Amino acid sequence: MAFVHIKKDWALEDRLATPENVYMNRRYFMKAMGLAGAGALIGASAGCEAAEKLKVEMPESMPGLYPATRNAKYPVDRPLTPEHIAARYNNFYEFTTDKGRVHRLTDKFVINPWQIEIAGEVENPGIYDLDDLLKKVTLEERVYRFRCVEAWAMTVPWTGFPLKALIDQVQPKSKAKYVRMFTFNRPEQAPGMKSQSWYPWPYFEGLSMVEATNELTLLATGIYGHVMPKQHGAPIRLVTPWKYGYKSIKSIVKIEFIKRKPSTFWNKLAPDEYDFYANVNPQVPHPRWSQASERLISTGERVPTKMYNGYGEQVGHLYG
Repeated sequence: MAFVHIKKDWALEDRLATPENVYMNRRYFMKAMGLAGAGALIGASAGCEAAEKLKVEMPESMPGLYPATRNAKYPVDRPLTPEHIAARYNNFYEFTTDKGRVHRLTDKFVINPWQIEIAGEVENPGIYDLDDLLKKVTLEERVYRFRCVEAWAMTVPWTGFPLKALIDQVQPKSKAKYVRMFTFNRPEQAPGMKSQSWYPWPYFEGLSMVEATNELTLLATGIYGHVMPKQHGAPIRLVTPWKYGYKSIKSIVKIEFIKRKPSTFWNKLAPDEYDFYANVNPQVPHPRWSQASERLISTGERVPTKMYNGYGEQVGHLYG
């Protein structure tokens, strides 16, 4: 997608930006203007808090699944982001636009038990318990780069299984060309949904079938060697490391196999700024900042952005 750079008089500086609530279309922007929040990078004092103090809710079926064996096929040439930083710097608009407060607002969010609806052009539709699904797959740990469209980045050890493993179980029909996913819709448990009711909740995303079955595409249930905390998208989220982070939908409750390219949450709000594919591309700037470099949230260092976030060997052939 080609971006058209038009400097808005209300545009924030890159270092302050949480972009979705300021570069959406004018109707949504005017409603959101007074509620925007920008999460600051957690200061040095947060580093004193041990990772063991992070809130983790363990579903009954999950003891013994973590830590999983790391898959060495996907090495990363940068250090892991410290867990206490990654756990307190989260985009999860269902709870708040303030990255530094997401982890404080998830207490009421119920993740156990958890079910996923499989629907659409598929041989085995139905409601699947996450516990049952996990008994049919092998979890592994993968260290991936994570690149946000806001031009910040982290390096994370996810635990999960390839989305293709689930796809093979439910057996899509030949008509299925795309996968559409939805997250939860519980404003009584997620304060951001209630206070930002103008958004088209629940959050929804999509992939082409060839993207969904690519070797990199992961359904993650854990992080840093243990079950996933709620602020990261528990109990199950998508991870597509060659795409901007907004594609990696959190807390999935429905996966639908469909014939035509679906609309997606941010593409629907701002189609001139969010395309369906959302592949990391340092050569295509955002309307308000360059994507040629990214800020590492652990150090503040700015480093060059790689095409497809460094995963061109695995996914470049998908896009000609």
